[in-house]
Amino acid sequence: MNGMNDQYKKQLCISGIKLLHYTAAIALFFLFWMLFRYGALLGVEDVGFRYNFYVVAGYAASLLFFSRTYNAYLLGYTRIRMLVFLQLLSQFFSVVIVYGVVSIAWNIWKVPFWFLPMLMLETLLDIVWSRWGNGLYFKMFPTKKTILIYRSEQDRIRLGNLRGKPAERLYKITKELQYDGSFHELKPLLAGYDAVFVAGVNSKCRNGILKYCKEQGIPGFFLPHVGDVIMQEAVHVQAFDAPVLYLTKSELTPEYRIAKRLFDIAVSLAGIVVLSPVILVIALAVRFCDGGPVLYRQVRLTRNGKRFQILKFRSMRVDAEKDGRARLSSGKEDERVTPVGRLLRMCRLDELPQLFNILAGDMSFVGPRPERPEIAEEYCKTIPDFRLRLQVKAGLTGYAQVYGKYNTDPYEKLQFDLLYINSMSVLTDIKLLFATMAILLLEEKTEGLKESKKEET
Repeated sequence: MNGMNDQYKKQLCISGIKLLHYTAAIALFFLFWMLFRYGALLGVEDVGFRYNFYVVAGYAASLLFFSRTYNAYLLGYTRIRMLVFLQLLSQFFSVVIVYGVVSIAWNIWKVPFWFLPMLMLETLLDIVWSRWGNGLYFKMFPTKKTILIYRSEQDRIRLGNLRGKPAERLYKITKELQYDGSFHELKPLLAGYDAVFVAGVNSKCRNGILKYCKEQGIPGFFLPHVGDVIMQEAVHVQAFDAPVLYLTKSELTPEYRIAKRLFDIAVSLAGIVVLSPVILVIALAVRFCDGGPVLYRQVRLTRNGKRFQILKFRSMRVDAEKDGRARLSSGKEDERVTPVGRLLRMCRLDELPQLFNILAGDMSFVGPRPERPEIAEEYCKTIPDFRLRLQVKAGLTGYAQVYGKYNTDPYEKLQFDLLYINSMSVLTDIKLLFATMAILLLEEKTEGLKESKKEET
């Protein structure tokens, strides 16, 4: 019982540390907002002074949203430089949104000069807090002796490793055990370990490990099966005498479908208009590079297996598929990529024409990335459940692109897509779009987005 109380106190302390940073960031914004609007901190007399607190409340709400979107307070599991970047990104977007809303609502169009030194001070705050917070977290939560249990070498690879990551200081794997027998024989081997990592073992053994972790109060990390992800969408039905979980095909609610489509039309149309000069320059560059066509068209799959032609700026030679075979790109070393195409891929600008696919209704901004029919068929031979990702419209970005990595395999991609399908909402879509911006801005976070490059040939 004392151990549980001690753990509770530690968690409460960590929450206080996070609240301290959050409060300090809001206080800095308030000070610089006063300088932005009045040019002074003291002696301000204004009948509408109280509206400044509404602005600060808006900033606080926006900062909370972005901090959650980017996991900017994930102490212990995130590198210091990443924490600083995500916190600064949250503060920057919050300032931009508040400045834009206030400028339109109050017709105050001032040069936001005062926010530049604010962001500099915020950066200093982020650096100091992240170093202090991470250090304190590791002191409060010492390294746990951890055992890794896996069925096959492929399962162990899929789970990944902690080497070189901050979490290695929290969970030190001292034993790796390849095992797929009964839990009864495994249980004595778990004694003395403070945490368990599990990948691919049979269901009965895994259930036994789950119960063991619950009873002993130790952390358990489990690599899920597709069935686990699907069951997350199930809801409890009280119409039966026994506890029953109800599950059916995922369908968008009418209001969400309308909101999603209106959002896609408005944002894609605005993007096409605003980025039209960029689109024109890229089109000319692709054309003059080798005289070939500007756009690359390829058949892809969207909702319910419907086929459509996806549009991209051509980044490969015209004869890239002269043998008629569909092949995945080999990445940076692919000799079929043109000089202009290499630059476009590096900046992710080859995807811009998909704004027209979204406007036409073939795609959405958020959803599973569309696969080629031939490649999807190959995946379905080994993973029949792969077709489940076709329950919703294909998207420009999604869970797999944001939270995946360069070598995300089809099975993991399916799991990511099902996780999105389970939690579809307007708020989820907005979060994923902003999260995509983060991986575009930081090379360390671009591994997931690079997966989309493997689809083009």
